Amino acid sequence: MDDDPIGASLPSEVLIELYRRMNEIRAFEDRVQELFFDGLIQGTTHLCQGQEAVAVGATMALSPEDYMTVTYRGHGQSLARGLPPESAFAELMGKSTGCCGGMGGSMHLADGTLGLLGSFAIVGAGLPVAVGAALSSKLQGNGRVAMTFCGDGATNIGTFHEALNMASVWKAPVVFVVENNLYGEYSPLAETTAVGDIALRGSAYGIPSEIVDGQDLIEVYQTVGRAVARARAGEGPTLVEAKTYRFRGHSRTDPGNYRPPGELDAWLARDPITLFGTSLVSSGILSEASAAQIRESVVRDIDEASERAISAPLPTIDDVRRHVYSGQR
Repeated sequence: MDDDPIGASLPSEVLIELYRRMNEIRAFEDRVQELFFDGLIQGTTHLCQGQEAVAVGATMALSPEDYMTVTYRGHGQSLARGLPPESAFAELMGKSTGCCGGMGGSMHLADGTLGLLGSFAIVGAGLPVAVGAALSSKLQGNGRVAMTFCGDGATNIGTFHEALNMASVWKAPVVFVVENNLYGEYSPLAETTAVGDIALRGSAYGIPSEIVDGQDLIEVYQTVGRAVARARAGEGPTLVEAKTYRFRGHSRTDPGNYRPPGELDAWLARDPITLFGTSLVSSGILSEASAAQIRESVVRDIDEASERAISAPLPTIDDVRRHVYSGQR
């Protein structure tokens, strides 16, 4: 990390907004868990509490016209990119006001107006899509960058290696962000992966790589920002490995009993929201009271957004048929 520990080069209002956005993601995911247990969200959900600094710090480095793909644990990145919570809630509940008209659900959030090309239920499926978007930008010369997120488990499948190889050969303006939360579903990384640092895999394809503390918002922003700048300057892809942790289990009702005693507590002590909030208070950018007000107002806003989504209509049969066939029937 460099000598800008709290992002002193960023305006105070930006730092406060970043704090608010991380709290928004946390409150959203907490509410999603409640809605799931209330039976209002069908299927499965994969939550990202504990990984908010990666989502907010990385997406902050992008410009509005850039592209992004995320994983099935992609609620946080989608919200960080600007997807309205009400639209996301509605999509998770299969409502017509969702970002995909209620047709996608938890693992298929997308919004073309945000450059959010989609979250993907298939592990690693967003990687080649981002490479393709980056290649299109290079061919068009429009200066856009693509960013793609994947988990540590995805780095063991063929698509990861194919995407890195193609991106390197083509010098595509793409940034690969690996969220290494130590577990691929229920399997510890050490039992499935031959290298301790996933960033090492970039060298096999001639791709510059960096390891970043995924609990430190500013460090993520600065590291990913350098990668985005390289891509935009025509210097090709970068692989960023963010060391982070998910506070909840893999999905739905997974209690995470496979984790060794004390591991969760150790990571809870490095909660990215608490770390960033403490730095803002200690630097005088926020007071304890104003930080508490932000957290409280975010929870109210999230609760109200979820209630509006609950009241939204379900798709009609005509809605279901839309976008399935081309032309008129």
